[in-house]
Amino acid sequence: MPDPLGPVTRECVEGYLFAAPPLALLLFRRPPSRGRIWVPVSGKVETGDGDFRSALCRELEEETGLTSRPEELIDLDWHVPFVADNGETWRLHAFALRVPRTFLPRLSPEHEGAEWVPVEVALRRLHFEDNRQAVERLRARAFRSPS
Repeated sequence: MPDPLGPVTRECVEGYLFAAPPLALLLFRRPPSRGRIWVPVSGKVETGDGDFRSALCRELEEETGLTSRPEELIDLDWHVPFVADNGETWRLHAFALRVPRTFLPRLSPEHEGAEWVPVEVALRRLHFEDNRQAVERLRARAFRSPS
């Protein structure tokens, strides 16, 4: 069955930087020209990236100054098609990376701020529903409290 959004024309990645316990996420605020919304690190997969993990490692370094290795990334098994601003169908692939809570990013021009927040605050601040669902996947996979 064909995708109701149409064929995917661009692949994208996003990365959730987290520390635990307790679970906290490092969120980034876009500047007013990009809606001043809270988001994870994200970007388009480029031709030379090789794979989604390598693309995210490149984006992490570009947007935060953080150097990481593809094998350090946690695949959230979250692959979401969406309609981009240009009307094309793009697909997002979500990963997470554990970093020290003391990590302070070097901000790129794509963001005007960053803040460590508890997971509950992150779920309220994240602008896009698919971002909130990715965070829920992270919480369910790795950080469920014992009952």
